[in-house]
Amino acid sequence: MSAAAASVFGAAYCTKGERMPTSKQGNAPRPNFVIVFTDDLGHGDLGCFGSPNIRTPHLDRMATEGIKFTDFYAASPVCTPSRAALMTGCYPQRVGLAAPELVLGPASTIGLNPSEITIAGVLRKEGYATACVGKWHLGHLKPFLPTRHGFDRYYGIPYSNDMAPTVLMRDEEIIEAPAVQETLTERYTEEAIRFITEERDRPFFLYWPQTMPHTPLHASNRFKGRSPRGLYGDVVECLDWSMGELLAALKRLGLDENTFVAFTSDNGPWLARGADGGSAGPLRAGKGTCYEGGQRVPCIMRWPGTIPGRVACSEIATTMDFLPTLARLASAEPPNDRIIDGKDIRSLLLADPGARSPYEAFYYYAMDNLQAVRSGKWKLVFERIKRMEYPFTEVENPGEVAPEALYDLERDIGESHNLIDEHPDVAKRLSGLADVMRADLGDTPFVPYRGSLRTVEGKGRRPVGVFNQIMEQHGKGGSSRT
Repeated sequence: MSAAAASVFGAAYCTKGERMPTSKQGNAPRPNFVIVFTDDLGHGDLGCFGSPNIRTPHLDRMATEGIKFTDFYAASPVCTPSRAALMTGCYPQRVGLAAPELVLGPASTIGLNPSEITIAGVLRKEGYATACVGKWHLGHLKPFLPTRHGFDRYYGIPYSNDMAPTVLMRDEEIIEAPAVQETLTERYTEEAIRFITEERDRPFFLYWPQTMPHTPLHASNRFKGRSPRGLYGDVVECLDWSMGELLAALKRLGLDENTFVAFTSDNGPWLARGADGGSAGPLRAGKGTCYEGGQRVPCIMRWPGTIPGRVACSEIATTMDFLPTLARLASAEPPNDRIIDGKDIRSLLLADPGARSPYEAFYYYAMDNLQAVRSGKWKLVFERIKRMEYPFTEVENPGEVAPEALYDLERDIGESHNLIDEHPDVAKRLSGLADVMRADLGDTPFVPYRGSLRTVEGKGRRPVGVFNQIMEQHGKGGSSRT
């Protein structure tokens, strides 16, 4: 591969088929990493997070053996932007995957820019074996696939399971069309365990973005009809079984005490799906919204002997933190040639006395519209039209403007008591933090902000990957597709 082509396809952090040298770490074993990223699982859908009717014994045990984050956030309330944030450690607006094409599909011609550096790219450079098993959703054309973003292997569906044609891929080839979804979770489990078994003698990173419980829901006969919560419960209980299989395999292979495992979700529950959607528990609203139910997600992290057990952490942490934190745990450096929004949360993982969130503020975007900001216990929600407030739900008077609101999330987790009149100083401080982010990542308001509907472009944004541009740079025109 030429130097120019390598640059186009991100060869600085390995292209398909290339191995980077193992870093010089002596004989000390470096930890393995597994991130399980479910789809549309709500804050209230696990037993350890309060579900009254979905049985999740393996995840409940994982929580007792590790740390449960109660204030953990996805960086977006919908699929594609959320995944971009986890992979790059950046707000999706920074990497161009937030708007106008909010969720990518089989007709999309954009994707995660090959110049972006992913967790897999960072770790692969250090000699890690890397695999992605499951739903990618950051572009289905070849320059955007996992194998072009630092992963040695890929097995899964390139976008959501409600998008046709729903195909199953291995690396860069379609191997099943249409994909048989009833057994996807079981087959993902077999693939994941095969990977860690084959790579058990070297450090590995497994990114496991589960297809479920995104609708349409599918479960095999061995799980269908088991849960009192109906088909949705069957699907979640199958995911719990899958985690049990993973943890058992790590123990059987002697890898348990050297493997960091995280389990979380890409956004909140799709409440508009009714019985086929999940629960946000006590949180307000769900998927697609910037209320807590849209972006605060269940999260458990486990690493026996390193992460203490039976810990509940209420400090702000996010999916963007995986990249800098895992890099540091692997004795590697996060990218230093670009802005990374995520934080190193090792002190929270280790439950260090007095450890606090490294976030001065966390920002809630819907597409390119900055809708809210949280700092400490306070959350300021800006004026928004109801259509944007509940984008996946039919609402009366969708153009009506909802007023600005200030919530104390420690006392009011359901965001029901607007305290803006009682604490105007707090609202002013949070509004100032929002202005800083607007200058950095922009804002496309739907209602006047300080008397203006002017779009703020933001100076810190990087370009999205555009298929035709990439292929022209690579000298292939625009014909190479999956």
